[in-house]
Amino acid sequence: MTQNTNEPSFRESVDMMFNRAVNLMDLKPGLVEKIRVCNATYTVRFGVRLRGDIKTFTGYRSVHSEHMEPVKGGIRFSMGVNQDEVEALAALMTFKCALVEAPFGGSKGGLCVDPREYDEHEMELITRRFAYELIKRDLINPSQNVPAPDMGTGEREMAWIADQYKRMHTTDINSAACVTGKPTNAGGIQGRTEATGRGVQYALRAFFRDSEGVKKAGLSGKLDGKRVIVQGLGNVGYHAAKFLSEEDGAPVIGVIEYNGAIFNKDGIDIEALKAHITAEGSPKGFAGGEFIEDGASLLETDCDILIPAALEGVINLRNARNIQANLIIEAANGPVTAGADEILRDKGTVIIPDMYANAGGVTVSYFEWVKNLSHIRFGRMGRRQEESRHQLIVDELDRISQDASINWTLSPDFKDKYLRGAGELELVRSGLDDTMRIAYESMANVWHGRDDVTDLRTAAYLVSIGKVAASYQAKGL
Repeated sequence: MTQNTNEPSFRESVDMMFNRAVNLMDLKPGLVEKIRVCNATYTVRFGVRLRGDIKTFTGYRSVHSEHMEPVKGGIRFSMGVNQDEVEALAALMTFKCALVEAPFGGSKGGLCVDPREYDEHEMELITRRFAYELIKRDLINPSQNVPAPDMGTGEREMAWIADQYKRMHTTDINSAACVTGKPTNAGGIQGRTEATGRGVQYALRAFFRDSEGVKKAGLSGKLDGKRVIVQGLGNVGYHAAKFLSEEDGAPVIGVIEYNGAIFNKDGIDIEALKAHITAEGSPKGFAGGEFIEDGASLLETDCDILIPAALEGVINLRNARNIQANLIIEAANGPVTAGADEILRDKGTVIIPDMYANAGGVTVSYFEWVKNLSHIRFGRMGRRQEESRHQLIVDELDRISQDASINWTLSPDFKDKYLRGAGELELVRSGLDDTMRIAYESMANVWHGRDDVTDLRTAAYLVSIGKVAASYQAKGL
């Protein structure tokens, strides 16, 4: 996608949005600079013997803020990884964690590699060597720096990293907490894979409870029936589309991939489309909708909710004026550039910002980290006790219902639903829902309560920067 030559870079966009917020705050210039700058970035270049030759790879791990420790942030594998991108993403992690009250500073990592070029064994060699370089410098550590999956990485890579850490720290009882996003059979937590997409769903539910915000977006009613277009059907986009269409009655009328798009005004079967793309490598040929060669053009199609869920900068100066969605929710990091953000705000488009909208991943990562440190799964101690207490009520209701003078009975599935204690997945979803609701309320209070704040992004920055500033001030800075 060709962008306007005046387009700010991703890092410049983050800085511009940060500056717009701090100009509305009463902070000392020195403290503002301390919060703005990236504390440190480590660049590593290492060789791995592959296919009879030595290949050299370049990787980064950036720490933006240590106002709280450990610092937290994903590791991405992509040929587009560079220092500026990693530092911008680390800054977003700082503000994201502060906004949702996850007790972490912000960090991010990346490795310049195309995972599609190597087989599984080769990727394991590359990942373990990258992890080794970071672990020996405490840039992966349960108490200092805790990575997670990002673009190009997943459970598999996190399991390799966790095992590499364990090999290098054989007596660390908390070694499993050195990364999050692991498989459940390797110390992971249920609900982590779906977490970011589920967080997008909960963010939209929170927004549609805000009648004033819905009105500002030129919408009405609830989430049910709202037409959705999703850009990117990776992990985040797939789960967001699936949950919204299946659980909230919001039809997904368009799905955009890098090699084409599918449009169906009556709604797309997300499971069927995902299976088709997995099998064919492209949405082309999918029977459940119209194939559009120029997929990016679908961003400009009329819809109620647009969900960019892939790369940075897909909504930019070139196409911002043509966006017709009333509401944009940033499931990806930085999908709307600073220039496009200004155009869309002037148009009256409401944007639910990335630092809130895609915070589901770090929130559930926090739960996984706590689980690893406590060495017990959520629900293990209290689930059966909860069921026993509920059984007392059900037994009493059964006794009362047998009284011939009382003409009522229990619903057929009441007992099963009421008696079932919450397991780990239910507790994770409950905690994520609570987190997204509280974080939205904190933004909305600023958005609706201050005349000088006209958008949710500025409100989110004000809330998060305020919390980071308070942490530094408590340290005596």
